[in-house]
Amino acid sequence: MATHTTGTREQWLAARLDLLAAEKELTRRADALAQQRQALPWVRVDKAYSFETGQGQATLPELFAGRSQLLVYHFMFGPDYAAGCPSCSALADGFAGSVAHLANHDVTLMAVSRAPLAKLLAYRQRMGWTFAWASSRDNEFNFDFNVSFTAEQQREGIVEYNYVRGGHAMDVEPPSAPVAQFAASCGTDAATFALDRPGMSAFVLEDGAVYHTYSTYARGLDGLWSMYQWLDRAPRGRNEAGVWWKRHDEYVNR
Repeated sequence: MATHTTGTREQWLAARLDLLAAEKELTRRADALAQQRQALPWVRVDKAYSFETGQGQATLPELFAGRSQLLVYHFMFGPDYAAGCPSCSALADGFAGSVAHLANHDVTLMAVSRAPLAKLLAYRQRMGWTFAWASSRDNEFNFDFNVSFTAEQQREGIVEYNYVRGGHAMDVEPPSAPVAQFAASCGTDAATFALDRPGMSAFVLEDGAVYHTYSTYARGLDGLWSMYQWLDRAPRGRNEAGVWWKRHDEYVNR
């Protein structure tokens, strides 16, 4: 017996048309939000950053790879991690199909993390990814864009993430079960794991100058997580009771 409301095709169609009106309104609202996002003032980035890349040291302008726009995914992979964050890994699984299209639309998409480049490239090979990944371990890029924090900030409770000081699940002591679970899966403890956070930042290169245009964190990344876009359209939706996802090579084949 079905556990959900059932009905006739006519009843379904009536409900579907109501939903369609709501979906169209959401689409219009999303379009308006995109315009509002693009209207944010640009902030010039004058600090010089040097990144480790597969092609050697690179400045922030060089990360654009000849294009005028740069989208950076702040991938949680701290210097003391043994593996990348499972959540960031699930999100990054969706990059492959977009990188080429974005590159041919004047946009470079890449990941940046604080772990040494050798760790990042080894993990990228394990995951079967090909997107560009740079290490920021010798600069303040992650700290300046509020995705990495010092142990002192953590101890004093002055971590500012997602435009709020404290209040995030990773700031809870003792750590929640999901945070402890993810930390263990990355080969570290919860406190060390929480020194890095996920996020996405956008930059533009114009007349030789780099400008920061946008950043988002936490649930602001949902729209970039293709797995959830599919689940939101599945019959039972996200249907979550705690953390269920793993790195894609850790699932038992079913």
